[in-house]
Amino acid sequence: MAMLRASPAHGARPTPHPLVRVSASTSSPWRRITSMLSISSITRCKSNDRSLSLRHPLPRCCLSLRGSCKPYLAMPRGNILSQLARAVDTRNGMLTIILAEYEEVLRCLSSLITKRTRGDGANRGDQFDLMFDYLKILDLEDAISRLKVIHVAGTKGKGSTCTFTESILRSCGFRTGLFTSPHLIDIRERFRLDGVEICEDKFLDNFWWCWNRLKEKTGDHLQMPSYFRFLTLLAFKIFSAEQVEVAIMEVGLGGKYDATNVVREPIVCGITSLGYDHMEILGNTLGKIAGEKAGIFKKGVPAYTAPQPEEAMTVLVDKASRLSISLQVVSPLDPGQLGTQHLGLDGEHQYINASLAIALSSTWLKTTGNSKGINLDQDNLPEQFIRGLSRASLEGRAQIVPDSFAQQLNSNIGDLTFFLDGAHSPESLEMCAKWFSHVLRVDSLNSEKQALKNNYIRKGGHPNSLGKEYLPILLFNCMSVRDPQLLLPRLVNTCSHLGVKFHKALFVPNQSVYNKVSFDAAAPPADAHQSDLSWQLTLQRVWENLVRSEQDPGETSEYGGSLVFPSLPLAIKWLRESALQNRSTQFQVLVTGSLHLVGDVLRLIRK
Repeated sequence: MAMLRASPAHGARPTPHPLVRVSASTSSPWRRITSMLSISSITRCKSNDRSLSLRHPLPRCCLSLRGSCKPYLAMPRGNILSQLARAVDTRNGMLTIILAEYEEVLRCLSSLITKRTRGDGANRGDQFDLMFDYLKILDLEDAISRLKVIHVAGTKGKGSTCTFTESILRSCGFRTGLFTSPHLIDIRERFRLDGVEICEDKFLDNFWWCWNRLKEKTGDHLQMPSYFRFLTLLAFKIFSAEQVEVAIMEVGLGGKYDATNVVREPIVCGITSLGYDHMEILGNTLGKIAGEKAGIFKKGVPAYTAPQPEEAMTVLVDKASRLSISLQVVSPLDPGQLGTQHLGLDGEHQYINASLAIALSSTWLKTTGNSKGINLDQDNLPEQFIRGLSRASLEGRAQIVPDSFAQQLNSNIGDLTFFLDGAHSPESLEMCAKWFSHVLRVDSLNSEKQALKNNYIRKGGHPNSLGKEYLPILLFNCMSVRDPQLLLPRLVNTCSHLGVKFHKALFVPNQSVYNKVSFDAAAPPADAHQSDLSWQLTLQRVWENLVRSEQDPGETSEYGGSLVFPSLPLAIKWLRESALQNRSTQFQVLVTGSLHLVGDVLRLIRK
């Protein structure tokens, strides 16, 4: 029997064996696979949206293939076992093999992640012009020039602004493409078509199209593009192939030398709120940071900005003036303009992001001649804009997720709710603190009203409608290039000023690692207790010093201390056990400091 390759040589996408017949099925997006070969080992084939299982007559033996399974079904059992297995699980007597072309793609992407530190000077604009060589190899130069791009840079709110903008224009009836970073769980989150992450088949097809051509043309003379550059090239290929009418491109880092800045003639540019972040690359002053962000400005292309500190605004205005372009400053959106609706993204700071999105969308519609039927010149927002703003959604930003594990056990256990926000700069952590405090304050007021209505007696803390008390807990990590002396005080002081004091703080390492792209939630490492926790211990020391300095002499404190866990799953386990043991308590866990941490938590609590 002819064999199929387990791993595509040089990135070539494997093709099904010619004797494997694929027939359509209406019951599932996956195709029902049948084989014309006489493979006696296969006695049953079962599929669903994301996996396919082959039942063999050997006692209690099942092969489960997850991902794009079609190319491998002609392989005899022995070869699948030896060539395709990535993980073997023998629980319950079942032999499970996790395999996928998709995981092969993730391994390819992982190979592109540079091992240099982020502060390495070579990371700043290193050979930016190579991007144009890659575009030529992929024959994307003309395709990019035809894309009608909205380009957005900034420190805080880039993802939110892009999400609002995409939702507005989709509500206006246009086919949209949205490229953002980072992803929280699945790499495909970065590529959205009409508001939905790209499907696996389209992602794989476009990935191999780009990978094959670049592998063929690169070598010692020209290295493969780095991780983010490849993803940007892939975004351009996807949006071109899908013939989107508008492409919203979020800058990855900086602006001037960012991979997305190969767009020579965007329709409009936007700068979100600026602050101190990525200083090891962009510079240690707001002026230097603003200069990098302003690198996306193009002559003749209108630009908008959120209100900025004076030092940053001076640089932006000077750059715009030298390019003879109009730079307009937006004001926060008046909530009254939404009528009875609310922004789809929560938080006071989102009114600035929404206003910038309105300006970008309006200019795009006018510049491209697509404003017919949309009343842009009225004082009131068009209906399509209100609909888009209210329906926008973005995970990991001011997101509230009740723990499904606790809910599934029974309704009498203590509540456990995660408040997720990927804030990772001093300014964004202040905004995060305001959001968290506001949500808790509103929840407390509503709960007290309900408690009084139900004749519950307050015994301390803030009772909810069942007479429970709530305990705010911080679950935190940040990258070691960031300064916790700048981050944590902004968070603690803002919360304290608004009446919220954390009962306990938990510090954990991230599950995801910088040099590997993965999909599934990782299990706790076998040697978790030998993990390097020096950074988490540093965060704990900064936290404890901060808490002590905030306490008034003689003040009775309900502070319960801080803990360092060797892995995130162990921290989640501790929280769940605490909820079980304290049934009269509502645990409200703020997860912040890192989008990677937020993504890891989402993986684990949904698993």
